[in-house]
Amino acid sequence: MSDIVRKRFGLLGRNISYSFSKGYFTDKFNNENFEGCTYENFDIQEIDSFTEILENNTDLKGLSVTIPYKQAVLPFLDKLSKKAALIGAVNTIKITKKGKLKGYNTDYYGFKKALEPLLQPHHKKALILGTGGASKGVAFALDELDIAYTFVSREAKENAIDYDRINATTFDNYQIIINATPVGTSPNTEAFPLLPYEHFTANHIAFDLIYNPAETQFLKKAKAGGAQIKNGLDMLVFQAEKAWKIWNK
Repeated sequence: MSDIVRKRFGLLGRNISYSFSKGYFTDKFNNENFEGCTYENFDIQEIDSFTEILENNTDLKGLSVTIPYKQAVLPFLDKLSKKAALIGAVNTIKITKKGKLKGYNTDYYGFKKALEPLLQPHHKKALILGTGGASKGVAFALDELDIAYTFVSREAKENAIDYDRINATTFDNYQIIINATPVGTSPNTEAFPLLPYEHFTANHIAFDLIYNPAETQFLKKAKAGGAQIKNGLDMLVFQAEKAWKIWNK
């Protein structure tokens, strides 16, 4: 019997007691018989603690990165994939044999694969709610799909419109509304982005990057107007499988 090679992976985030990634990879390792593979949560309150994690866990092979560290982690990395550099956010880190850290973005890929089956010819423009790391991957995917987009932000920003400016005309112009903010995530499931939901129609897609709860208030309210809705679960599965390939290539 040869010794089983231990392969450790994990998730970097804040307040991640419940994480999709841990459950997903733990099940994967059990069901597909990946012996010696483990996946754990690295829950840190400040990104500076990342250095300690690396020093104390020298056998780590790869990490997923979640809110709020998709941009904050960039200075700690040795290298970025071309797409991660263009996007300016990382959700997957590969740790090389020499201990070098390379950042990738598989969010944009997961989002693109999850959105594509819903698209019809009239879906030409999208509103992206939020301007954080998650919204950057979404924008990159929309660029590849040839869909124009506008960011929506609560703070006045150069490249974003304010929530107050969204009205019936906006909904006529933008047929895809994407929630890339954490608003509505468990445990704060009663919260929702402040939109005039009465303008959603059957021509609209409402896509929420949140997967817990499965149907956020944002999606419920959009569905009431007849919109096609989708949560973030498929996107997470697609990006996790892509991360697995990166870690093992």
